[in-house]
Amino acid sequence: MRLSSKSRYAVRVLLELSRHKDGDPIQVGVISRLQDIPVKYLEQIIRDLKKDGYITSFRGPRGGYKLLSDPESISFGEIVRKFEGEPDLVECIADPSSCKLSDECRVKNVWEMATQELYKKLDTITMSDLLTNADGELKEGCDASHYKREEFY
Repeated sequence: MRLSSKSRYAVRVLLELSRHKDGDPIQVGVISRLQDIPVKYLEQIIRDLKKDGYITSFRGPRGGYKLLSDPESISFGEIVRKFEGEPDLVECIADPSSCKLSDECRVKNVWEMATQELYKKLDTITMSDLLTNADGELKEGCDASHYKREEFY
């Protein structure tokens, strides 16, 4: 299973907005540059995140986007499911008719358990977890380390 760029980018957008939860709204162009996401694609992701109630928008010269949800309440598993559905590691789990061997398959249960464990783990990781280190201090992410944040504010 490979996650789509849409779900990976959605996580990065939410992480960026989580970093600025209490600050001013962030404009699309700034998010695009900080997270290295093409603006047109970013606009689609933002539209979906806004529709699902994760973010809100503000108009005007100081407008942009802000996170509505608490970063502690947004898990990786939740975002992956929103943008991917709930993909199984192998097709036969959701659609047994896709494989002639499905009825007597000895490894299907292993794939099913692996899928469940993947989501179980993703559900334990929140945006807040990525923002702070073990001491509770804000940490810089590797997601945009090639940019100096001050250049965009």
